[in-house]
Amino acid sequence: MAATVEEKKYNRLILVLSIAIPVAVAILFGVKLPNVEPLTFLPPIYATTNGVTAVLLVIAVWAVRNGKIALHERLMKGCIGLSAAFLIMYVAYHMTSDSTPYGGEGTIKYVYYFILITHILFSIAIIPMVLISFVRALAKRFDKHKKIAKITFPVWLYVAVTGVVVYLMISPYYG
Repeated sequence: MAATVEEKKYNRLILVLSIAIPVAVAILFGVKLPNVEPLTFLPPIYATTNGVTAVLLVIAVWAVRNGKIALHERLMKGCIGLSAAFLIMYVAYHMTSDSTPYGGEGTIKYVYYFILITHILFSIAIIPMVLISFVRALAKRFDKHKKIAKITFPVWLYVAVTGVVVYLMISPYYG
């Protein structure tokens, strides 16, 4: 079945957002706001946001598998909202605070950087996956929604869980 006119419209928006969000984050990551108090309280909050997202993703999958479609829909909208909130807090923190270098030594340092790099790469990849999954559900094209959601779920769960792991691994080195 071909994409609807509405889906095609959203596909253009998805493409724009999938490029614009990572580019904007990369640019804003390098911007430091002068004379602004560092928002050092944010990392544990946005790490918790990632943790809550992970839990809600698992519950959402349980809900859809048990026929609780309305609950699934609310949970998924909540996950999207939490991910947007995470992104805003993450950018705000980095615009007001210097990056914290990882202080671990030996093998754990390589483990940290592997987790961090895969977390970043998958967090970029998940943007279009989530948006496409969401649009397909809105368009009631559940066969296509289910097909991409089977890929989106584990990637999004990985991003959410590794966000918490990265925070826990670097938190001892915050100033």
